[in-house]
Amino acid sequence: MEKFTVQFIPYDTSIEVSAGESLIEAAMDAGVHINASCGGGGVCGKCRVVVEKGESVCEQADKLTQEEYDGGWRLACKTEVRDNLTVRIPMESSALKGGELPPVMPRTTARIRKMDFEALKEEGLFIPPMEKVYVELPPPDASDHSADVTRLFQHLKNVKGEEGLDIDFSVIRKMPKVLRDGDFKATVTLERPVKDGNKSRIINIQSGDRTDFNYAIALDIGTTTIYGQLFDLKDASVLGQYGKVNGQVSYGEDVISRIIYAEKEGGLERLRQVVVESINDVVGRLLSRSGVDMEEVSTVAIAGNTTMTQLLLGVDPRNIRRAPYVPAANVYPPLSARSLGIYLAEHTTALIYPLISSYVGGDIVAGVMGSGLYRSEKLTLFIDIGTNAEIVVGNKEWLACTACSAGPAFEGGGIKFGMRAAPGAIEDFSIDPVTWEPMLRTVGGVRPRGICGSGLITAVAVLFENKLVDSRGKFNTDLHTPRLRESEGIVEYVLVWADDTDIGRDITLTEPDIDNLIRAKGAVYSGCETLLNEVGLSIGEIEQIILAGGFGSYIDLDRAFTIGFLPEIATDKVVFIGNGSLMGAKMSALTNTLRQDVVQVVRMMTNFELSETPSYMDHYIAALFLPHTDLNLFPRLKARLSGA
Repeated sequence: MEKFTVQFIPYDTSIEVSAGESLIEAAMDAGVHINASCGGGGVCGKCRVVVEKGESVCEQADKLTQEEYDGGWRLACKTEVRDNLTVRIPMESSALKGGELPPVMPRTTARIRKMDFEALKEEGLFIPPMEKVYVELPPPDASDHSADVTRLFQHLKNVKGEEGLDIDFSVIRKMPKVLRDGDFKATVTLERPVKDGNKSRIINIQSGDRTDFNYAIALDIGTTTIYGQLFDLKDASVLGQYGKVNGQVSYGEDVISRIIYAEKEGGLERLRQVVVESINDVVGRLLSRSGVDMEEVSTVAIAGNTTMTQLLLGVDPRNIRRAPYVPAANVYPPLSARSLGIYLAEHTTALIYPLISSYVGGDIVAGVMGSGLYRSEKLTLFIDIGTNAEIVVGNKEWLACTACSAGPAFEGGGIKFGMRAAPGAIEDFSIDPVTWEPMLRTVGGVRPRGICGSGLITAVAVLFENKLVDSRGKFNTDLHTPRLRESEGIVEYVLVWADDTDIGRDITLTEPDIDNLIRAKGAVYSGCETLLNEVGLSIGEIEQIILAGGFGSYIDLDRAFTIGFLPEIATDKVVFIGNGSLMGAKMSALTNTLRQDVVQVVRMMTNFELSETPSYMDHYIAALFLPHTDLNLFPRLKARLSGA
């Protein structure tokens, strides 16, 4: 994508941005403050700037007169960068007093890592566990009375070197008609063994050459959402993806409440039926949108946390929440997708990701495998962030893991105006350090409706850095600004006035909101600290952090360090992989080597139960401050706060 440079004056700050990015986004990323309270909807008219040089695309808003527009005035939220620009921030938009410029704090996000399938090919690892093989068999005649199965086995031995094959009975039942309909030209689907030396198995047969039609589906079965991806096993190209809410949310928003429901009479079967219905909706949409026949889908790879996996399989999860907290099994054999109730062909094989413990499930194992952590020499801290935070540390030599309950704050739960990262959610925030006026950006650039997890982290960090909030999460009520007020005995900061919102009410950030965030971030940080201490390491020895989960890509890393959400580390050592569970599920359908490796990874990973680790509570209590009781753990932040 084409890049352009935007220079902001009088800040003397420049930033390179992609074509089409708005000026308000460019200013946010550059750390330049422009008054903006409507989230990018163009209705407050406070983000007026002057484009002094370069061409830009901007719809003429009613907040600008024709004379102003002709003179280069623009609303930053409605102006797209299409050229190298010089942009002046006038006094009225920066709200500066005495010519003072606020400090520039550019936004820092994690590097994004994507799967490299070319590397898989180069290493000889791109061998799917379900492979289609075209055969041309000599038909029987008076001199050759070999049975159809014998004829097929002999051909595969002679041509492909396949020996000692197994075959499903359903294939034998189909074979006579399929072979003769295709003049003994056919395609067989082979399921490769997990263990070297075991037999491959023939799971399907089709007339003619169908090797160009071999597909797989990866599924991430989350507590809240189910995501699916349909892809071609020839080249790993994605043909479709779709996600929806897991229907089980009607029976409880967290895994504990669902385990309790499953213990009721008929509860387990009901939860199994509900999640299968949700999966079938995802699968059906993937097939219909891509035009792929379900007969051509050979694999469905499934990853989920321990509770979701057992509920899908109809395995009683009651012991997951009871000491000593054990799952029913760590490894599950390949299963027929149809036997699980998933509406795919009879031969389609379901590959279930193995589990570590009650609270470190197949979704985390999938992330470890898909990210390549288990093959890396780098000492790595892997963190999957959600309602629960799962943490893994190690490299190709050893691995250790744990899980902690972070609560729903990162997804907007327990926050007065919290919401998921949907249109209208405040996702970025800055403040003028003199007037305390905010600058907001919302998802979709529309009027604000609430604040999402990444926006909450950024807002609290900014308020803390500007001394509106102290280390205990309490507002500085000595400051004089109408945005800081007390309502029904609770102190709050007004993020957006009612006239500028889409909900007709003031959107505020309250002290209880900040307290909820502090508890959530404290759980994540102390989980990392406890796990590192238990294996004899410190954060200074970590060579990289891998972030997985729903909103990791939107986290401003410096802001995350500021509130003590993540251990402080050089930002170039942080990598974001997105949905690690879905990534790993896809990888298991693309390379049989990963299926072989995963069993060993599960065996080598040591699990720590934080509830049974005495030091965890001490670490947790110490982390219930911004950023922590020990500021020496955050040396860069300490230097910044001291003005060094």
